[in-house]
Amino acid sequence: MTSMKHFIHPWLRSSARRTLTRLFSASLEAAAREQGLGMLRDRLRRIVPDLSDQYSDFQVAGEWLEPKVRTLHAFQVSLIERVRGEFPHPTIVDIGDSSGTHIRYLRALAEGAPIKSLSVNLDHHAVERIRAKGLDAVHARAEELEQYNVSPDIFLCFETLEHLSDPIGFLHSLAQKTTARYLVLTVPYVAHSRVALRHIREQRKGAVSAERTHIFEFSPTDLRLIAQHAGWAIADEQIYLQYPRWHPLRVLQPLWRQFDCEGFYGMILKRDDTWSKLYADW
Repeated sequence: MTSMKHFIHPWLRSSARRTLTRLFSASLEAAAREQGLGMLRDRLRRIVPDLSDQYSDFQVAGEWLEPKVRTLHAFQVSLIERVRGEFPHPTIVDIGDSSGTHIRYLRALAEGAPIKSLSVNLDHHAVERIRAKGLDAVHARAEELEQYNVSPDIFLCFETLEHLSDPIGFLHSLAQKTTARYLVLTVPYVAHSRVALRHIREQRKGAVSAERTHIFEFSPTDLRLIAQHAGWAIADEQIYLQYPRWHPLRVLQPLWRQFDCEGFYGMILKRDDTWSKLYADW
């Protein structure tokens, strides 16, 4: 069946995109205010004013993409700040770091207190960007991090787990083979877990990269179970939604789900082998 878009005048399609962009932008602003992220988002913008090199294959720019990434960063940093104060001189490893941005945020927020950091990414362009900013980075698979004898106080893992072929083995390895006290983790929020692999579902032929491919997407209910099975306890958790709950723009929920994602699920995990030690076949 021919797609309806071929029967719609191009001007109307362009107008619809502009309208949707404005609505998404307003939704993000309302969501940030409602969820208490607006002030932190603005502070982080002052620390790192330019996000144009955040990713290797597209630029963070535009009326809704820039505030989307800014508010997500505020959510992630708010999670880190809940545990960073436990360490006077923390060592932080950012797994899947694409540009060193979060490390720069944290060093500025620490106001001179030393933070030792290491960024890890499979994309060598990302590693080059991070090193160009004077930060330490290694070109490695997240699943192979144990080979580098890395033992931080806090692991960060933002929008990375869904890209891994063996997310359970990865989480178990971090819990068993490092001395990290915490893992701060975020993933796209989905109500029901699923195998993604969208390029296969849509039969889009051509090479795909790990950075652009979601393999598994986990709901909060299932990810809680997986984390505990892998050797972690849930110290804290939160869902950040990209639309407000108590504002008329909440009607955008189905559009966020269709064109992007509803929001993000964040966890602060603490090493705890209560459940992982019961599994005999690691």
